[in-house]
Amino acid sequence: MKFPSAHTVLLIIAALVAGITWFLPSGQYDRLVYDSTTNEFRISGESEKSMPATQESLDDIGVKIPLENFTEGDIWKPIGIPGTYHKTTSKPQGIIDFFQAPLKGIEEAIDIILFVLILGGAIGVVHSTGAFDAGVISLSNVLKGREFLLIIIITSLIAAGGTTFGLAEETIAFYPILVPVFLAAGYDAMVAIACIYIGSSIGTMASTVNPFSVIIASDSAGINWITGIQGRVMMLFIGLSLCLWYILRYARKVKKDPSTSLIYEQKEELEERFLQKKGAERKLLTGRQKFILIVFALCFVVMIYGVSSLEWWFLEMTTVFFCGAILMGFIAKTGEKAFVKSFINGAKDLLSVALIIGVARGITILMEQGQISDTLLYQSSLAVDGMPKGLFIGMLYVVYTGLSLFISSSSGMAVLTMPIFAPLADVVGIGRELIVNAYMYGQGLFAFINPTGLILASLTVVNVGFNKWLKFIMPLVTMLAFLGLLALIAGTYF
Repeated sequence: MKFPSAHTVLLIIAALVAGITWFLPSGQYDRLVYDSTTNEFRISGESEKSMPATQESLDDIGVKIPLENFTEGDIWKPIGIPGTYHKTTSKPQGIIDFFQAPLKGIEEAIDIILFVLILGGAIGVVHSTGAFDAGVISLSNVLKGREFLLIIIITSLIAAGGTTFGLAEETIAFYPILVPVFLAAGYDAMVAIACIYIGSSIGTMASTVNPFSVIIASDSAGINWITGIQGRVMMLFIGLSLCLWYILRYARKVKKDPSTSLIYEQKEELEERFLQKKGAERKLLTGRQKFILIVFALCFVVMIYGVSSLEWWFLEMTTVFFCGAILMGFIAKTGEKAFVKSFINGAKDLLSVALIIGVARGITILMEQGQISDTLLYQSSLAVDGMPKGLFIGMLYVVYTGLSLFISSSSGMAVLTMPIFAPLADVVGIGRELIVNAYMYGQGLFAFINPTGLILASLTVVNVGFNKWLKFIMPLVTMLAFLGLLALIAGTYF
């Protein structure tokens, strides 16, 4: 008996979600969206209607959010209206819906999937030049005796990206690049995955200025995103320090005795795949290869700048790597047929990852079609309403952790839940910023292991099993869970 592949795990979850739709009542909150062309609010739900875009209109329907959050474009998605939950006609998802869900998921996630495939093609072009192998050898020589710095630098930089602009899906691009570096430094592939994925996850868990989580959540809660930032900065510092200690502790153990690696049985396979020793025995970097690596690195710089400063998304990011691949082919003087072959081979290596992204999106589609997400939210709001403030914030933390399995989008979770949960803070007697923090810490914590999130796609890039990741990460998740709980409870008294 072996642990199933990531694709099978997701299909099992999809089947369970489809089954839940047969037992859980369907229901929805009415949705409110601002129409800038007519300067009106449109409400959809049991009845469709419009109303003037004024603060009085928001007060009348119980939405305690400043009008400018809508008119200035801070809230651009439909938000749930408190007190409007209503049951809808049951929509159980059958066999046909189950089999169509992954295909619909691929269709909806085609922008991400295309990014992954084009990225794979660009990586294939670089691999065909031998620049990766020679570069890894050169870097390992430079870091000899100071390999631990690689862990600190990579994890910290990615965490910085996560906390500032929500670096998450983009990290898929880093695994084929950084895994060979960590293997050459004497670590295993798990250390490379940990530095990238944990760095991104702790950064987004303790977001400080991330527009896709803390800013949109604060806007949806009716508060300024600066409120409570001191606590989130402290959470980021303590959480990142804990994560670095955890990764370094495991890395030192593996470097000292490789047999202690959780994926030791894959050691030869991974080294053969990522280091390609047979084809590149101790070759030094040529000037042409250095130029190719510089262009490849610049693709990441341009991508990160575009996402953080120019409001780029997947189409623009994909274009950067597509153009980069063509430019690197010219620099390497690769023939037309050889270029196409290396590009297709590289894309093929990441096809499995692309399919996982589509299947995971299909699970969300099943919940949307079955209309059970709002039902879960409604029942959760009833469960935490009226509790003492310490117990309330702790239970809300747990609720957000659970909801993350069904609503993996950070911005989607924010606009759906904040208008429902934020007013409860006023009743309990705590600041609304704690609701925002509970949302971030709960969703961020579950992201470390969320099978409907990015972890399965990330593991598939490196061909590491989900069971191995769980064995590695669960002690850290437990420590972070207690850290988040302590931070939230302390926030209710200070």
